[in-house]
Amino acid sequence: MSVLRVAGGQFSPGENRDRNVTAISDLVRRATAAGAGILVLPEYASYFEAAFTSEFVRCSEPLEGPFVTAMQGLAERNGIVIVAGMNERVDGEPRFHNTLVAVGAPGLLGVYRKVHLFDAFGHRESDLERPGDPAQAVVIDVDGVRVGLQTCYDLRFPESTRRLADADAQLVVVPAQWVPGPLKEHHWATLLAARAIENTSYVLGVGQSAPNGTGRSMLVDPMGVVLAGVGTGPGLLIGEVDPAELERTRTVNPALGLRRLHVEPGAPGAGRPTAG
Repeated sequence: MSVLRVAGGQFSPGENRDRNVTAISDLVRRATAAGAGILVLPEYASYFEAAFTSEFVRCSEPLEGPFVTAMQGLAERNGIVIVAGMNERVDGEPRFHNTLVAVGAPGLLGVYRKVHLFDAFGHRESDLERPGDPAQAVVIDVDGVRVGLQTCYDLRFPESTRRLADADAQLVVVPAQWVPGPLKEHHWATLLAARAIENTSYVLGVGQSAPNGTGRSMLVDPMGVVLAGVGTGPGLLIGEVDPAELERTRTVNPALGLRRLHVEPGAPGAGRPTAG
């Protein structure tokens, strides 16, 4: 079991896709130079603006569109896996999917569509976004390490990460646009550590930088220790995921094997309707 070097590319995407791709290209170059096998980028890396309007729908793209094509080209030329958030077009609907794509030299490795939409803290993603299938548990292989995918607000729902652990994820990556606000940085750091500890997994959260995100991207190990991180501005974190260390942690703390309850996708509790 070899160590996987991982990178988190924190930046502030804007309305111009070409400029976003240029910023990503620089992060890819730096991550590759540092020996990373995977680069994780924020949610909405293809297009973002501060006002959540129908422009997000208008600027959405199919998976065969220019953004994913650009990511595939960068991945192939640099020999790295890229995970990025994008606005995916939904044909025949005035909504889009908030989607993560994972690409590598072979092409498209995985697609995850955000399940839990951010209808909280005064925001309503469900007005313009279509939620993904709750039965998703998307896990890809990167140099022998199993990497699970989820997005931003999904982090507040521990059963989502637990289903990735059930699918043998050793590292969970969480691209985000974690909206700034009172105590939000505290929530972000606490939830990343909690998901790592309770699942005895590595967790890599990568957010947008200020002003539209809280930043504070970080890699947390299975004991909840922050191994690498950046501040609120643009930056690149580099860290290592060690499968041997993960196995040692799971031997000392066999919580996954000792639990008495299992998680299955289903209807929300307390009779509350699903968003979208």
